[in-house]
Amino acid sequence: MRKYLFSAGFALLVAASISVTAVVRPAFAAEIKYVVNNIAITTGDIAHRAAFFKLQHKKGDAAQEMIDQTLRLAEAKRLGIRISDQQVEAAYQRFASGNKMPLAKLDAIMTQSGVTKEHFKEFIRAQMAWNQALSARYRSGEGGSVTEQDAVRRMLDKGGAKPTATEYMLQQVIFVVPASERAGTLAKRKREADAMRARFSGCSTTREFAKGLIDVTVRDLGRVLAPQLPSDWAEQIKATKVGAATPTRETERGVEFIGICSSREVSDDKAAQMVFQAEGSNDKDADELSKKYVAELRQKAKIVER
Repeated sequence: MRKYLFSAGFALLVAASISVTAVVRPAFAAEIKYVVNNIAITTGDIAHRAAFFKLQHKKGDAAQEMIDQTLRLAEAKRLGIRISDQQVEAAYQRFASGNKMPLAKLDAIMTQSGVTKEHFKEFIRAQMAWNQALSARYRSGEGGSVTEQDAVRRMLDKGGAKPTATEYMLQQVIFVVPASERAGTLAKRKREADAMRARFSGCSTTREFAKGLIDVTVRDLGRVLAPQLPSDWAEQIKATKVGAATPTRETERGVEFIGICSSREVSDDKAAQMVFQAEGSNDKDADELSKKYVAELRQKAKIVER
């Protein structure tokens, strides 16, 4: 499942050497063309996606792709998956950096090609959200998941040893910020979270530190194997030493950080299952699961053409 579940790429072929016509395209009209479960798709959305296909030298039905993207985003929202503007902006910047171009050049390519950076960023948001939705679906057993015993057997059949995985004991600290107070208090809460994070020296004292603070939640997350780490926290957790805490992050709940209580290498059937599902599957499996999932969403959806 790497392509959809764990890859940071977006299967795009925009390179630094792309030549784009110097004429800036006029803005597309925004007439409603489809309504998908009460969400409008405009002729402008479709035209931007058609321009995106052209930029990638890719054939496709722009209208149907926008319908699919709308369904994917709606499903991710139903599952409680939220991709923040900060995450999207960071991914956009990584894309520019990965293609060895300054942001201004990427902005220009998106504008001059008729894609627009706004459309591209919404595509990024949809891809990130869909990756998480697919990951949840796969782990639930609906994507060809295997039992712990099957995973071990398959690995041993291939001549490999039972794999190991890092097992973390984690603690989550949330400085809660209600949505109605976010604009006025988020910066203050971040300073408070940063101060507590700087004092963090192990999970045993966290609740004592939190006693004198208002609206701070401390949650013990228990045993978490490395392949099970949430994609938006995984890199930070892996880079943090035991007894320390990840940098703070702004989330929909407020400001958070995660403390690393302990870590160890384990070799058991559960680890084998997680490693197999994270590393053993291929892009074909991911494609098939994604197509099946979208087909189910289409079957249930109300799609009206205007």
